[in-house]
Amino acid sequence: MAARAESLTGGEDLAARLWATRRLSLDLVAALSDADATIQPHPDASPAKWHLAHTTWFLETFVLRDHVAGHAPFDPRFAYLFNSYYEAEGERHSRAHRGMLSRPSLAEIVAWRNAVDHQVARALDTLPQAARDLIELGIQHEQQHQELLLTDLLASFAENPLAPAVWSRPRPTPAPVAGPIGWIEGREGLAEIGHDGTGFGFDCEGPRHAVLLHPHALADRLVTNAEWKEFMADGGYARADHWLADGWAWVKANRVEAPLYWRRDGEGGWLQFGLDGLHPLHPAAAVTHVSHYEADAYARWAGARLPTEPEWEVAAAGLDSAAGNQLDGAGPVRPRAASRSGSVGQMFGDGWQWTSSAFLPYPGFKTAEGAVGEYNGKFMSGQAVLKGASCATPRGHSRASYRNFFYPHQRWQFTAVRLAKDL
Repeated sequence: MAARAESLTGGEDLAARLWATRRLSLDLVAALSDADATIQPHPDASPAKWHLAHTTWFLETFVLRDHVAGHAPFDPRFAYLFNSYYEAEGERHSRAHRGMLSRPSLAEIVAWRNAVDHQVARALDTLPQAARDLIELGIQHEQQHQELLLTDLLASFAENPLAPAVWSRPRPTPAPVAGPIGWIEGREGLAEIGHDGTGFGFDCEGPRHAVLLHPHALADRLVTNAEWKEFMADGGYARADHWLADGWAWVKANRVEAPLYWRRDGEGGWLQFGLDGLHPLHPAAAVTHVSHYEADAYARWAGARLPTEPEWEVAAAGLDSAAGNQLDGAGPVRPRAASRSGSVGQMFGDGWQWTSSAFLPYPGFKTAEGAVGEYNGKFMSGQAVLKGASCATPRGHSRASYRNFFYPHQRWQFTAVRLAKDL
């Protein structure tokens, strides 16, 4: 995974953030059995213990192996099992069959993590700057996998007819539905987007460059569950005129009639499955777990469109990216109700927001040399950009220039919808 940074933090701050990140990963799986942590719901997702193992492989490989003389791997076989897609690191176990790895056990993987952490701690003060930069990269990488761990775990538990909760907790009384969407006029003319070189940034966030913004407005909040139900009641999933051709073919082939994890309650209403189990749908909460196809269709039905990546990023510039409903610790993360603020709200937290922009390289983009350069550039094909952060994103991980990306049919992540329109 490649990074761009003017200067990366060192010393005590780097160590404190590394150990806090490593602890959070273990906290997220503390309530799981070995079976819970082993199952894989579909090929796009991975078992919880695989995420724990892969992030440990990253540190052992790129920090200890490459920068600590005489390092011996905890188990040489693990490199084959827990490499993800780094071609430069050789052959690896099939992604679609990660759920077949009943061994090593969750306990063995935790023991491996502890051993690697101990070795990193011993070497930390003497590591060269290149290795310290890789530790920063490892922190950011593990934070990405913490979100994936939660969404993959949700997908796994959703496959169980018992609808079990990872974390049982009564849901609060639903807040009142927000008033009608307001529109905030966006900036017009030339603007700059992309990482500005201050602090950490992934390679795909740069180079910073100029864009031309045409007259437009952004919705002041995310689309809610209640509003999505209106789309459904008006035949949103049954009328081809709302949909892109690929989206309509996907709806018909998969018999899609609602967002992922919505279930009928038998009385004409809807329930929603989450990490806290099955509960009545929250009408005021942001709709999540919708594909790009669904987001685009809803926007067309609403007489609007999805924002472009530059429109969204310029609107978010200067906002506190660590604010909003994001991940602070283990527990039943969920989107919350929108509130009217008179400005562009919910830019960070609740759900990643689909844009109409393709995930493509910025002018002048170059991948880094070696295996860590494989992370972003080679995936710039057929995917759409999402901006912001979700309720499962570790707080402080995202920023305005952050470029999340998924294929247009994927929706097991906390993906949400913000509308835009031309002026």
